[in-house]
Amino acid sequence: MLEKMEENFDPETIIEEFEALSKDAERVQRETLEKILEENGETEYLQRSGLNGRTDPNSFKAFVPLVTHKDLEPYIQRIADGHSPSILTSKPITTISLSSGTTQGKPKFVPFNDELMESTMQIYKTSFAFRNREYPIGNGKALQFIYSSKQFKTKGGLTAGTATTNVYRNSQFKKTMKAMQTPCCSPDEVIFGPDFHQSLYCHLLCGLIFKDQVQVVSSTFAHSIVHAFRTFEQVWEELVDNIRNGILSSQITVTSIRLSMGKILKPDPILADKIYDKCLGLSNWYGLIKELFPNTKYVYGIMTGSMEPYLNKLRHYAGGLPLLSADYGASEGWIGANVNPKLPPELATFAVLPNIGYFEFIPLKEGLNGQDPVGLTEVENGEEYEIIVTNFAGLYRYRLGDIVKIKGFHNSTPELQFICRSNLLLTINIDKNTEKDLQLSVEAAAKLLSEEKQEVVDFTSRVDLSTDPGHYVIFWEISGELNDLVLEKCCNCLDTSFVDAGYVSSRKVNAIGPLELGIVKKGTFHKILDHYVGLGAAVSQFKTPRCVGNTNVVVLQILSSNVVKSYFSTAF
Repeated sequence: MLEKMEENFDPETIIEEFEALSKDAERVQRETLEKILEENGETEYLQRSGLNGRTDPNSFKAFVPLVTHKDLEPYIQRIADGHSPSILTSKPITTISLSSGTTQGKPKFVPFNDELMESTMQIYKTSFAFRNREYPIGNGKALQFIYSSKQFKTKGGLTAGTATTNVYRNSQFKKTMKAMQTPCCSPDEVIFGPDFHQSLYCHLLCGLIFKDQVQVVSSTFAHSIVHAFRTFEQVWEELVDNIRNGILSSQITVTSIRLSMGKILKPDPILADKIYDKCLGLSNWYGLIKELFPNTKYVYGIMTGSMEPYLNKLRHYAGGLPLLSADYGASEGWIGANVNPKLPPELATFAVLPNIGYFEFIPLKEGLNGQDPVGLTEVENGEEYEIIVTNFAGLYRYRLGDIVKIKGFHNSTPELQFICRSNLLLTINIDKNTEKDLQLSVEAAAKLLSEEKQEVVDFTSRVDLSTDPGHYVIFWEISGELNDLVLEKCCNCLDTSFVDAGYVSSRKVNAIGPLELGIVKKGTFHKILDHYVGLGAAVSQFKTPRCVGNTNVVVLQILSSNVVKSYFSTAF
């Protein structure tokens, strides 16, 4: 079925199918839950729940509890260890996905199977079909900054790797990209290379070689695209030399990468001159993507949530090209597709596909604490909810940990806007600050930097309880040198931009100490990235941890050992 679809990929047919699904989302949800429960009713997990073959939503909610990853960990670990295969699903789980691990400091194990792969392709095709309506592309290539992480075998012999790696290594991924007329510029050996720095260098080189064929520049996350072009600023002259002479840099030492690049790289002094002149003509690298890849229609990747802080820099590099936010999902599975590609990333919404899982929503309206979750079509426009997922890969009533806002409906399926992770990042006593609160505080203070023609390259935070009272520490890596006066102002601005009532009142009575701004050496966040890559994280799945917990000792050590100067707020 999938094979056939790849050969005759028709965006309008995909849109028609989505329209039909979204017109009757409630019925589709009921049928989807029924299918999941019928398929997996004999599993150990559902047998224990006492459902006894019932497949209706009311029984499901009455008998099956809401769970977090911690609750399912013992079951998933037993699957990974090779115990009875039908613990969570009737069909054996053959693959384990690893979450990025940047939130908790260590990756989570999540079941992955063919059904999840199919829903991934359905999401990709749906959003592509809507994208292609607005920004049609011809037969070309995609400059994709994608990287595989190491895969390994679990004790029970299952293949384990990051969710992105499991997708990239699946034959359906390449077929789908080809059907969408955007095969990757880079050979597989570059994508699956063991050294991320060498792969990144060769992605850039392949992009330049095929510069006029590139129609899309993308990565899983916006951070990877920004990181790639920050790297380009450092190595562009060497890349031009490689093209001029047809000889690959001696820094590329992985044999498989060298051999694959040897088939693509040929001496081309005319192309080298063209690229050299373009780079010299740029002012502070503004419009780099548009100038180097003139046929690019848009820049594409996940740009919501913790990726928003990179949008200014990405816009700088894109030089007016549209930024399109990719779809909404997690290592645990997909939820919605971006069917409104013209919206800027800050306003991106995601229409839930009602046939890829069963979705519930915990209302977060004031005074509704402890209210029962509502169904997909029962959510109210403008309200915020915590999302619960039941899918075909063995997750039942799983709290994803995301807060979303309902921004309207596409027919009868809701369009969600991602707000933040539900876990509080910064809290000492009665203060409650989320990732979004931290981001707004950093954005406010970063405006003072931009007046000095500087920028925040990256940031994170921690709660320091070694002092009495405890206080927040914000770590910044900045693009240049700044005087103390500006940074003292930034520190005060960070402190006063946290508007949570619990924080403000605690600061006023000194129940929380003055906020600390730690300026770290250039390259510090690169060291954090390298640390996670060393643990097996995929670069394309990497998210800078926005709050570093006290158990995340290595990252705290990297940060504290690289602080060059600290400032304490005098705002209260």
